[in-house]
Amino acid sequence: MLIDSHCHLDRLDLGAYDNDLNKALDFARSRGVKHMLCVGITLDKFDDVRLIAEAHDDISCSVGIHPLYDAVSEADVELLVEKAKHPKVVAIGETGLDYFYNKDPDNHKLQQDSFRKHIQAARQAKLPVIVHTRDARQDTIDILREEKAEECGGVLHCFTESLEMAQAALELGFYISFSGIVTFRNAEELREVCRQIPLDRLLIETDSPYLAPVPYRGKSNQPAYVKEVGQFVADLHHINYDELCEITANNYKMLFNKSVVTIT
Repeated sequence: MLIDSHCHLDRLDLGAYDNDLNKALDFARSRGVKHMLCVGITLDKFDDVRLIAEAHDDISCSVGIHPLYDAVSEADVELLVEKAKHPKVVAIGETGLDYFYNKDPDNHKLQQDSFRKHIQAARQAKLPVIVHTRDARQDTIDILREEKAEECGGVLHCFTESLEMAQAALELGFYISFSGIVTFRNAEELREVCRQIPLDRLLIETDSPYLAPVPYRGKSNQPAYVKEVGQFVADLHHINYDELCEITANNYKMLFNKSVVTIT
């Protein structure tokens, strides 16, 4: 079973599919993708994400505000918890910290406040939290610890940071997810991190429409391409592809247990 644990189906480039999302989803299914998690990044677009998930048995969704959006200041614990009551919502996020694209310390404070509220909401809702982190290693781990994120669990998605950070997250019970970046020619350091992640804490994703894996790098990404990520990660761990799919699917079910009933 192949699962894309992180994609943005409301943002896919559907030009090759006659602007029909169903055709893109069918292509992913034809390549073995059995389930997709459509991740929310703004509250004003949450209904778009929710409607996609409602229309398909093999799609779940999340609710959250990405740290790089201006709306990061609108994070509200009660609102997040309320929206998370929907049966298709299996996680809070994505949330987190990104100091790479925005160097403003005042903005960093807004991101940190939002991140804390998302974790608090995840703990209240008893759902895992999906974490985006870039160039904010220590602050990310510090906030996860301070907000007792081990009580809700979660995943560091599209991981590109150090092994030390991954190990700190693993100690909190978190999972580590790898995207097409791990296939890039200049990503040997990341590949070494991937090799060190225990198989029972490993997830794979596309983060589509971003970061298409080799051999599609430079093109718009889509859930179908999680197959290439899976094949590559299987090789890094010296296991066969089918075994990697089974392991990561079981990990997904363990983390996002609210969606187990939708996965066959």
